[in-house]
Amino acid sequence: MRYSDFPAGQSGRARCSGRFRCVVLGGLLALSMLSTTARAQGVPAGSTATLLRPAAVFDGQEMHSGWVVLVENDKIIAAGPAAQVAPQPTARTLELPGLTLLPGLIEGHSHLLLHPYNETAWDDQVLRESQALRVARATVHAQRTLLAGFTTARDLGTEGAGFADVGLKQAINQGIIPGPRLLVVTRALVATGSYGPKLSVDENVPQGAQEADGVDGIIRAVREQIGKGADIIKVYADYRWGPDGSAQPTFSQEELTLIVQTARSAGRGVVAHASTPEGMRRAVLAGVETIEHGDGGTPEIFALMKKRGVALCPTVAASDATAQYKGWHKGTDPAPPRIQQKHQSMAAALKAGVTLAQGGDVGVFAHGDNIREAELLVHDYSLTPLQVLRQATSGNAQIFHLADRGTIRPGLLADLVAVAGDPTQDVAALRQIRLVMKGGVLYRQP
Repeated sequence: MRYSDFPAGQSGRARCSGRFRCVVLGGLLALSMLSTTARAQGVPAGSTATLLRPAAVFDGQEMHSGWVVLVENDKIIAAGPAAQVAPQPTARTLELPGLTLLPGLIEGHSHLLLHPYNETAWDDQVLRESQALRVARATVHAQRTLLAGFTTARDLGTEGAGFADVGLKQAINQGIIPGPRLLVVTRALVATGSYGPKLSVDENVPQGAQEADGVDGIIRAVREQIGKGADIIKVYADYRWGPDGSAQPTFSQEELTLIVQTARSAGRGVVAHASTPEGMRRAVLAGVETIEHGDGGTPEIFALMKKRGVALCPTVAASDATAQYKGWHKGTDPAPPRIQQKHQSMAAALKAGVTLAQGGDVGVFAHGDNIREAELLVHDYSLTPLQVLRQATSGNAQIFHLADRGTIRPGLLADLVAVAGDPTQDVAALRQIRLVMKGGVLYRQP
């Protein structure tokens, strides 16, 4: 998303043939699950069961020493103390000494079709980069996200790349490229005149989101995005289009409510970019599921969010990144006003007991560096490693209605990550990715 008014590697391909083969080519990833490899490891050809034996298992809520996890095909079929998990003669065993096994991490706010603004300004990405170039780059972003331990991601807007996120999701699901399971919003909704890019008043340039106004326009836009493949509808409840570029509400209360009603009738939830108290208030009253950013939230607004069960995705990493792009020397310079405001809003949200979703607005900063959000929440915003680990697994799964993932228990997807160390004590352990499994397929292993 176009988070601030700052002027806004490696490659790989996956080829899958047959049920048990997935070969990822490229400098970053090379993994073959051929039956010959299985035989070399002492596992009969055709076996689909894997017993994972780590030092400890974080199940999405708590840490357990001495647990093992048994995977068959794409599901977890058993998890618990080693003595209580019945062995399978045909299962191969992966010994993971010194490692903690945890559910695949869930990225709550990303933009795979953007890359860091200190590389290329947001306006130039939207106006000067072809969609083909952006999609090619996004395939690498998807791979980096997966290898960083994030097996699921909410991708909250293509920012001028149309419905390209739908195709990206299809390519991942079909095994053409490696990447996380995606929840996509396609174009996102903005009020006419509020968004960008903005150049000369004489020029009508392509916008970074879909403009829609009034009853007919809003219903048509929501239905179009759903028809094209949107899993979620995203709306910009406010933006910097007020006097002197100040943030002001965009859609009326009635328009926001209509957006939510139209989406809900098709089984979709709505998320809202909102940073002003009034924009947040309107979005919450309309019935959105999450507020993204929430920089200007007040105690009264967060109390309303708590009452209505609306979660906050604070995207502290994006604030941190854009401030540094603008010249802030973190650690030596005083925090700029925007960072100070973020600290105030986060303190108010935590005091009010608002549920936090975890998502960094990745794309503003580099894909694959997703853990930056968790690290900042711990080091700069006083959350504990256990809190952020729960947010990035079971917490996000619950908020995003993903009942098939986020915890380790029988019947759920075999989306698993192993890290060196204990991430419930040291958030830096989340950077020490040693194993990534998605749907029972290993993309990284010791």
